[in-house]
Amino acid sequence: MPRSMMAAAATAALCYLGLCAVLFAFQRSLIYLPQPCPQAAVAGAVSLPVDGAEILVTVRERAGAPAVIYFGGNAEVAPRAVPELAEAFPDSALYLPHYRGYCGSTGSPSEEALLADALAVYDMVRRRHDSIVVIGRSLGSAVAVHLAGSRPVTGLVLITPFDSLAAVAARHYPFFPVRLLLRDRFDSRSRAAQVAAPTLILAAEHDEIVPRGSTENLHAAFRPGLSRLVVIPQTGHNTVPMLSEFAELLREMR
Repeated sequence: MPRSMMAAAATAALCYLGLCAVLFAFQRSLIYLPQPCPQAAVAGAVSLPVDGAEILVTVRERAGAPAVIYFGGNAEVAPRAVPELAEAFPDSALYLPHYRGYCGSTGSPSEEALLADALAVYDMVRRRHDSIVVIGRSLGSAVAVHLAGSRPVTGLVLITPFDSLAAVAARHYPFFPVRLLLRDRFDSRSRAAQVAAPTLILAAEHDEIVPRGSTENLHAAFRPGLSRLVVIPQTGHNTVPMLSEFAELLREMR
């Protein structure tokens, strides 16, 4: 091989390795996307001390009533989901955790931190309510699956969920060894069998983020007959909650 071609190949390889290094170093900034949060949402939230941080939880109180814990997407302002949840669960208490680094919560988000914080939120809610439905949307679906597999819950709802973040990321970055580089894997498929609660899975017909096969793989990983998959027509990854039938579907889990 001519020396010039060898030099070009070496340069290309170094560039590729450099891009892999950048992707590895900044991967969490691609996964977690905190958005500007209304000051009222911060001021009105309950503070919960957790290991190494303090997270906020938006709460709509209903003493003695059933409870709903909601985990939002990676670019979602959790308090903004209150109206949809209130419509679906008018008589339930609502708890919407703000992930670390999101909407007034301290610390930095990671898989380990989010999963541990979810258990802390559950333990707080459990002291007040005997019946708890857990809902997770997109990234939050992985948090919800982990929680439902670790604690007793009345029901589980997963909105545009995936089987594992590694599988989805590999599809979006096919030219990089994502499965080797990824630190936060959110492998819901391996945890689904631990869930004992009835589970409703809502998939978008035209999901541009999570492939249908990823959601179907997750659905198949639950115990036989435990989960139900509903594909919402004419919706994308971010438009499922805008559907008029969305609240009615959630009401099935009350």
